Amino acid sequence: MSKLRLHIAMSLDGFVAGPEQSVDNPLGIGGMRLHDWAFPLASWRKPHGLEGGEVNASTPIVEEQLANVGAVLMGRNMFGGHPGPWGPKPWNGWWGDDPPYHTPVFVVTHYPRPALPMQGGTTFTFVSEGIQSALEQAMKAAAGQDVLLAGGANIAQQYLAARLIDEVNLAVVPLLLKSGARLFDNLGPAELGLEQLRAIEAPGVTHLKYRALR
Repeated sequence: MSKLRLHIAMSLDGFVAGPEQSVDNPLGIGGMRLHDWAFPLASWRKPHGLEGGEVNASTPIVEEQLANVGAVLMGRNMFGGHPGPWGPKPWNGWWGDDPPYHTPVFVVTHYPRPALPMQGGTTFTFVSEGIQSALEQAMKAAAGQDVLLAGGANIAQQYLAARLIDEVNLAVVPLLLKSGARLFDNLGPAELGLEQLRAIEAPGVTHLKYRALR
């Protein structure tokens, strides 16, 4: 059965992006450091068109994250660009002409926009009818595989509050950002029940996997 899986990196004090996010600095001040553990990995570099890389305890975690994914969900802020209407020359994402997803990607936004096909099998579809519609479209496109919820914090909170997430995977980095976008803000205890399935220590990160309780 298809699952909605959240995979996201988080600081020790709960932030998935630092303060002052912008087009020039999409993860905010210090936010890029949340992913320092992943950048050297061969399993991370390959989907980004890069050769070589390391193998360590994080390798099977990244491989698992990429496996059995038939579609991706993300919020408008993660897709990026200036907030508000798209404008005459709309933003086409952070990732260039060949994004690393290689699968349909559904972007939840308040502003409609035609679908954006890219190289490598990635097509961005912009959904302005809410998170339930976006999930239904992503599940249909996934055709029996899982849907990956890539972020950011706001869209993750919406899906957690609606109890639509099946699995939460956190890469917890020993870093204090002190401000920015916190993953578990705006959620009450009734909206967030998690059963821990595993904890794996790796260089620069601890990987936690939870099953969401509904």
